[in-house]
Amino acid sequence: MNGQHLSPNNHSDGVSYGFYPGLFRPTSMSQFFQIHPDNPQARLIRQAVEIIRQGGLVIYPTDSSYALGCQIGDKAAMERIRRIRRLDDNHNFTLVCRDLSEIASYARIDNQHYRLLKNLTPGPYTFIHRATKQVPRRLQNPRRKTIGIRVPDNRIVQALLAELGEPIMSSTLILPGDHMPLTDPYEMKDSLSHAVDLIIDGGYCGFEPTTVVDMEGDTPKVLRLGKGDAVMLEQV
Repeated sequence: MNGQHLSPNNHSDGVSYGFYPGLFRPTSMSQFFQIHPDNPQARLIRQAVEIIRQGGLVIYPTDSSYALGCQIGDKAAMERIRRIRRLDDNHNFTLVCRDLSEIASYARIDNQHYRLLKNLTPGPYTFIHRATKQVPRRLQNPRRKTIGIRVPDNRIVQALLAELGEPIMSSTLILPGDHMPLTDPYEMKDSLSHAVDLIIDGGYCGFEPTTVVDMEGDTPKVLRLGKGDAVMLEQV
């Protein structure tokens, strides 16, 4: 944790406040929470979820890298992510889910693949599935009608999802012109405090992307090899 680096405007409860000139919300106050990666403070988790529910855009840690996240179906927050990352309409957003049962509400999973997902979640994988009707159309791949789904092995994310009660719409925190995600929450604060509503400092969580697996066919197909071990996939 970075608790020893608290600045003068940080409070002892792990929260830092400050007013910033807003690119997207000119009068908003960007907040900075330091949440313990192993024992997330319940009060800060509740506050973070309330920000999400009120349409806020947050930066949060996962088991592979930091990500931008908002409430599922929040069109305005999704457009803010697009502007921050300069994404086109073909970008595939990911639904970050709490567990396999929640995945089944948003993705069509057959019996053949259920056991595989059970063995690989939680973990640093993104699974591409045919979307169910519960997934807003604008989140789906426009041609294939698919959605990326994942269950991170990260206690902060798990606490957020448990409190929120639904998936987080998410995109990796990679800024325009960069090839790797940002890893330092203080660097995020310097560059993005005007563009997001909350930055969660959950310590270092890496920068390696997830392993992306297409689950539409009979046999899973690795589209991108990342942090997730592909050995189990090759044995299918």
